[in-house]
Amino acid sequence: MSGAPDPTLSSPPTPTLSAPPAISGLLCRSLYPFSGEQHQQGLRFEAGEVIKVLQVLDGGWWEGEKGGARGWFPATYVQILEKPGMVNSQRVEDSTHGPLPQGWQSYMSHQGRRYYVNTLTNETTWERPVSSPSSPQSPLTQKTSLPAVNGYLSSGSPVHPIEPSHVSLRKTSSDPQSPGSPSSTKKQTKEATLTINCVTFPHPDTMPEQQLLKPSEWSYCDYFWADKKDPQGNSTVSGFEDLLQKQLKGKQMQKEMAEFIRERIKIEEEYAKNLAKLSQNSLASQEEGTLGEAWAQVKKSLSDEAEVHLKFSSKLHSEVEKPLLNFRENFKKDMKKFDHHIADLRKQLASRYASVEKGRKALAERQKDLEVKTQQLEIKLSNKTEEDIKKARRKSTQAGDDLMRCVDLYNQAQSKWFEEMVTTTLELERLEVERVEMIRQHLCQYTQLRHETDMFNQSTVEPVDQLLQKVDPAKDRELWVKEHKTGDIRPVDMEI
Repeated sequence: MSGAPDPTLSSPPTPTLSAPPAISGLLCRSLYPFSGEQHQQGLRFEAGEVIKVLQVLDGGWWEGEKGGARGWFPATYVQILEKPGMVNSQRVEDSTHGPLPQGWQSYMSHQGRRYYVNTLTNETTWERPVSSPSSPQSPLTQKTSLPAVNGYLSSGSPVHPIEPSHVSLRKTSSDPQSPGSPSSTKKQTKEATLTINCVTFPHPDTMPEQQLLKPSEWSYCDYFWADKKDPQGNSTVSGFEDLLQKQLKGKQMQKEMAEFIRERIKIEEEYAKNLAKLSQNSLASQEEGTLGEAWAQVKKSLSDEAEVHLKFSSKLHSEVEKPLLNFRENFKKDMKKFDHHIADLRKQLASRYASVEKGRKALAERQKDLEVKTQQLEIKLSNKTEEDIKKARRKSTQAGDDLMRCVDLYNQAQSKWFEEMVTTTLELERLEVERVEMIRQHLCQYTQLRHETDMFNQSTVEPVDQLLQKVDPAKDRELWVKEHKTGDIRPVDMEI
């Protein structure tokens, strides 16, 4: 904690028991400033500010609320204040043995057992403090009166380590917890989230309604966060991999469309070649007259039609096939870059999750060690045992601090993965829209060229129609007779 005193080593008073049986709902005053900069969920405050305690965590960390902001802070940085009507715990007068020493207050737990809180040092004990100057209440006696694990009391009940399945230290409920059930808060937090392949999701039973990032659009960025079983059921496939496969399939479909157009081009080229060849055929070339002209135009129209289809095939290649092949030329390279980027973020997330679990295990071990030493102190009182407890408490607090840092790093890694997933999936969505729109435009170009081809073909037939309308057998006969006549003097009868 940068710029802040060590809660177990320096100026802040080290409370014998840092968390009383009923701490949720109490008000406390900060003794020292805490920046919270090293903790993503830290609560920033200055000395002398009033904070409402929301929940406690094994390890000397409390969650509080101040001015609408909530977060975590070391318990040793604050001093408990009196608060009438505490949940599950009532302040009671204890005048049977005279007044309590200065700073001490008496409370009754929900189990009906009286305990005492020192509002100056945060110290709690089941035994009534002694005010006689000749027989002061020994801190050692106070420590043995109620076992504590890492400075956190649970009304005499053993403090359980944090469940391994719990990942986030986020607060999921603002309801105060009873002093005898420290595990209830952890249970609520555990049930509020679950971790699948190192990604933290809200639990289905307690999941709050989440607003879609792009409502009513069925966007990639809203529906591909979870992993699923592959078709063979042997392993899991991330939602992002599904998107990549969609993109790769789209690219393949685009390539096959280009191949289809190429086959159409070949047909057009072959057709044009055959038409041109047929137009050079000499069959019926000796036909004469208006019919001969019409027939010659029929053959010429084949040549014109061949030219039209040749141009059509050339435009299909330049305006449809080639763009389909060249569009997103670096597609595979881009997809590989996206894949590696998101995969690296997932690996980092998995690594951070492993660190959280390791930190959780280390904290549990430190808590267990502290509990063992505390139990030893109950059996045998000695300065060495007391020093061992202080040392164990420092290590336990440090382990809790390390766990908080690991959780912060995990949350940062998950936030980074989340941001990059949104950015990348939206980019993939944009590319898919671009691909579909490009294909649509070029298929429209194909149909347009096809219509133009039909129009040009029609234009080649029109001269044939016009000449056929002019075919006149009488005219043809006249022309032929004029050209081939042998004489117009008719024969006469022979005379004797």
